[in-house]
Amino acid sequence: MTDTAQTAGTAGADGPAGALDGLRVLDLTQVMAGPFCTMLLADLGADVIKIENPATGDQTRRSWGYAVHGEDSRAFLALNRNKRSVVLDLKSDDGLASFRRLVLGADIVVENFRPGVTKRLGVDYETLAALNPRLIYASVSGFGQTGPYADRPGYDLIAQAMSGVMSITGAAGGQPMKSGLPVGDLGAGLFCAFGIVSAVHARERTGVGQYVETSLFEAALAMSVWESTEYWATGQVPQPLGSANRMSAPYQALRTKDGHLTLGANNERLWQRLCTALEVTDLLTDERFLTNTDRMAHRDELAGVLEERLAAATTDEWVALLLAAGVPAGPIRDYAYVLDEDPHVRARGMVQEIDHPVEGKVRVLGSPVRLSGTPARIRRHPPLLGEHTDEVLGE
Repeated sequence: MTDTAQTAGTAGADGPAGALDGLRVLDLTQVMAGPFCTMLLADLGADVIKIENPATGDQTRRSWGYAVHGEDSRAFLALNRNKRSVVLDLKSDDGLASFRRLVLGADIVVENFRPGVTKRLGVDYETLAALNPRLIYASVSGFGQTGPYADRPGYDLIAQAMSGVMSITGAAGGQPMKSGLPVGDLGAGLFCAFGIVSAVHARERTGVGQYVETSLFEAALAMSVWESTEYWATGQVPQPLGSANRMSAPYQALRTKDGHLTLGANNERLWQRLCTALEVTDLLTDERFLTNTDRMAHRDELAGVLEERLAAATTDEWVALLLAAGVPAGPIRDYAYVLDEDPHVRARGMVQEIDHPVEGKVRVLGSPVRLSGTPARIRRHPPLLGEHTDEVLGE
């Protein structure tokens, strides 16, 4: 890869220290939200020790995604690079004692059990903070540790449904549809990582750790900034708009001669440029489209008028013309193009390769975080179950 902000490497490879170098994380998470959080920390240099059940490990290893050569699924590989795996039975006296010894030298614990489980296991915040007052302890759950939904199981689909996300996703009048990306899971992972780093900074001032908490439900709701704004401003319940935007128009996907393009003319200057570039300047004086408020009120009519004009040429021709005119525009790409052909993805190093002892060369997404002095780096392959037990306990 040509980008210098991140470099792929193999286990134990030397390289520049990461921004979080020196922090030790005990990772009690599995599936997506928690492992995504700890992978973000690991990419930036934290020593993440994944504590797994000796019998099955992270359930994503066997029951999610696609296995190719070994038993570990590609879903597991996608979320667990740069970590070391230790197997401990936390229900046994020996396993619990070993974990608590690790806590004495740890900076951070991350867990995503259902509320109440850590207390039963004896690995809850209060118990561990008594052993290590500098410990930062982070919990990710479906709905949070308190409130009437706290005991419900946490899945991204359910969080999207109950937070309102599914009610505004898809085409108007269509069936309920979730977001194509797991915004609850990934959003919770991002918010949790943000909370952890914030707590690390606070510990520099106070000398003590603290408890960090977030949930899939709250992550999905927290990203509903436009939808909540629309409801509070108008009193109207937000509805699905397809690819359109709640706050401006035109800002959506539109049909062309051979497919679709996306364009964003979300202010008056861009609206004027768009009409000039498309040679439809009569729209500038059309009472339906005089202001952004007018254009939002007549969004479907506006899309129809623009698509009549866009039918005259191909997506690539229109995108080139609009970009030359200073109007944000782009084609709609599938993942085959994005991951295999897109020159910008290649130049930015967003597809990386890992050498795996069982799978061989495995492609993974690179880090989107660019730090000039302490870059994100892929140092280790996703660990085999228990691969580092002796190494870590021996330390």
